[in-house]
Order: sequence, then structure tokens, then C-alpha cells
Amino acid sequence: MPLAARGGLYAATICPMIETGALDRASLERHFETVLADPGQAGLLLNGHAGEGIHMTRDEQAEVVRIARTVAGSRRILAAVSSETTATAAADAQAALRAGADAIMVFAPFSWALGADPRAIVAHHAGIAEATGAEIYLFQGSVGSGKLAYTPDVLRQLLEIEAVVGIKEGSWETKSYEVTRRIAREMRPDVAVMASGDEHLFPCFMIGSDGSAVSLSALVPKQITALNAHVRAGRIDAARAIHETLFGLARLVYAAPGHLAAARLKACLAELGRIESPACRAPTPRILPAELDALMAALRPCLEAPE
Repeated sequence: MPLAARGGLYAATICPMIETGALDRASLERHFETVLADPGQAGLLLNGHAGEGIHMTRDEQAEVVRIARTVAGSRRILAAVSSETTATAAADAQAALRAGADAIMVFAPFSWALGADPRAIVAHHAGIAEATGAEIYLFQGSVGSGKLAYTPDVLRQLLEIEAVVGIKEGSWETKSYEVTRRIAREMRPDVAVMASGDEHLFPCFMIGSDGSAVSLSALVPKQITALNAHVRAGRIDAARAIHETLFGLARLVYAAPGHLAAARLKACLAELGRIESPACRAPTPRILPAELDALMAALRPCLEAPE
């Protein structure tokens, strides 16, 4: 598969739920349809952090993929797995592939924030690749996420796994983004490096990117597509204008505590009438009215700005 087909713009979607925490399948299908109504989206990233995949059972994760497959047509579906053991992550991945996923994105187990032996990191990814035979996307964590960000040495070892075809580059820091991109270009020019720091898409697109995989695309997909298109066409002033509005929204959505990002996105989508309820699965709390007001005040200029 050519590099361009492995990259592109992917919306990291949310997963609508009803008040009890059960999946809202009707809202989920409508959410996928709304996001993919933007022709600039190459596909969907499902069951990631924004999609609350870690809070769902394997069957629920697979159900999300099945619903997405009915909507996505020929567009690609990346299914995230995030489990503490390789066997569980591999089984989750196999279920997602059977449900219609095209590739697997491996998120680092949260226990690695305390530190992980490089041998374990490499073995985890290699084990999932071997068990599934699937194309694998790495997730390069934020520089502020403890030890979840892979060091250059570990990244080099991961890129030696033949099944690796892409990287969701979430360093949220342009220097680290460029280090990742340069290592990938040196070792594996066939691997798609996709910018994924929502506040920093503009500088990353300017440096060079093979796409993105961001949850802002679940809320404002057309604006992400326009930002990318303007940069690629050299319309830098137009791109910067979109960045100015997106930055204000992104800094609120992904503010500390970061685990509330999904709740913030859902609150905005519910306020816009795109999903029925802003509910998340317990113990994630609901966004307070004052915070929602601030989010909507930042969102409106994004929706009104020229594309």
C-alpha cells in the first residue's frame, strides 16, 4: 500500500452513550455519518482515548467497529487497542478486525507511564502484529504524559517491526514531532507520520505530515481538512486564520485534567444537537455549565470561520 493510502486525515471519534452508560447506537451511527460527510476525511480512528475504548468491553468495541463499517464504505477504519497485557490487546484487535477494521492502532498501556522496559514495549507491539497479521499504527505519546512517549531508541526498534505502517504522532511539541518524523523518514520512509497534537496541527503540517488522527475532527472535521489543504497549497495566511480559531478551542478541550477531553467533546456535540446525550461512562463526570459555556464560546468562531 502506498504511503498516501496509509496516511490521510482520520477523525478520532467519540462514542455516544445514554445516561446509564450503554452505547447509543443511533447517535453513534449519526456521528459517523456527520464526520464522514466531510470528503476530506480518509477514515475513522475508533475506540481511542476520545472514544472511551478503555472503558468498554471487547464486544462493545467490536460493535463500534461494526457500526462504523456500515457507514464508512471504502474509507479506512483504524481500531485502537489499549490493554495492559499483550494477549488481551491481541484478542481485542482480532475482534475489531473481524468486525471490519482495516488496521490496528496500539496505544501504550497506562502502567507504562511509570516506566517500561524497552524489551516489553517492543514485544507488546510485535506480539499484537504476529497474532493478528494486521497493519499496525504506533501511538507516540505526549511529552507531558510521563514515560508514555517512546524514546528515539525505542522508536527505532519499533520501526523494525515490518507490520508497522503508521504513527499517530501525539508529542504535542514540535521539536519532538520532528524528531519522530526524521527517524521514520530515515528508517522507514513508507511509514505514515500523522500529526496528532490538536493545538499544534498548524506547525506540524508546516513541517510536513502524512495526515492527522485527531479528536477535533470528531467536532470540526471540515476545519481540519481546510487547514491541511491550505498548508499543502501554500495558502499560509488562510491556514493561520483557521489555526487561530482552532487553538482557542483545542486548549480548552484538552486542558487538565486530560481525561475529561471526551466529556468536553460530547458536551459540545450534544449542545449542537449532533448526539442525544453528553453522558460518559462512570466515573467520568459531566462538564459543568460554566465550562460548557466557555467551550461553546470557543467553538462558535471555528464553525463560523471561512474554510
